[in-house]
Amino acid sequence: MKNNEKTKKTFLIDMDGVLVHGERAIPGAKDFIQRLEDGGHKYLILTNNPRYTPLDLQHRLNASGFNVEARHFFSSAMATANFVQSQKPNGSAFVLGGTGLYQALHEVGYSLTDYSPDFVILGESDSYSFDKLIRACHLILSGVPFIATNPDPTGPAEIGIIPACGAIAALLEKATGYSPYFVGKPNPLIMRLALRYLNEHSENSVMVGDRMDTDIKMGLESGLQTILVLTGVTKRETIKKFPYRPLKVLDSVANIDPDKV
Repeated sequence: MKNNEKTKKTFLIDMDGVLVHGERAIPGAKDFIQRLEDGGHKYLILTNNPRYTPLDLQHRLNASGFNVEARHFFSSAMATANFVQSQKPNGSAFVLGGTGLYQALHEVGYSLTDYSPDFVILGESDSYSFDKLIRACHLILSGVPFIATNPDPTGPAEIGIIPACGAIAALLEKATGYSPYFVGKPNPLIMRLALRYLNEHSENSVMVGDRMDTDIKMGLESGLQTILVLTGVTKRETIKKFPYRPLKVLDSVANIDPDKV
């Protein structure tokens, strides 16, 4: 690379509140993604929701008018699969979860079993089997490490708010006395795993999010540059309540020029 050439930044981007509100694209978000594509920037769209496969997420975002390939998504299910593969390569797990988690584990070479697994892994599902919850309790009590994809207690659904991974994790914790290790946000591990997935490094990377308490905090703890957008949870007047600051505060991703960060 020539001395006067600037290294292209890699972007990790939160999805909800940054690119979309529900099924509606945030104004300027589609153009921001197009600028990343046109500029040849590597990027991943992060989500704590472990239910869906990258193809599912691609369909959801593209239904809102985007043009994003499945390879640009990274979920807490994918992070969890990459984490357990790094801890116990080609191991086994007893899993309570949905398609996104099952597929992610299979893709890293994990087998799913209820007989002497290396891990108990909790994700999210539309229908948790009580028999499987009982089996999970017995395995955890026998000493099998307990991992969960994300700590969110609730999540959105067509019928309204429903219990999510964090709520079921609390049930198992109450029954066994053992707390799970959560891989997803706000654990900064998910960012390090995402960067490893892209074969990139934190010093050349930017986190774009709408939450000071998760996105910006994780970015800072992982050594990334951070951009807070005000289209989601955090408002400008609440930033001063936190002891840390993002590199930039912008009204939306519409104001981000990837080549000038």
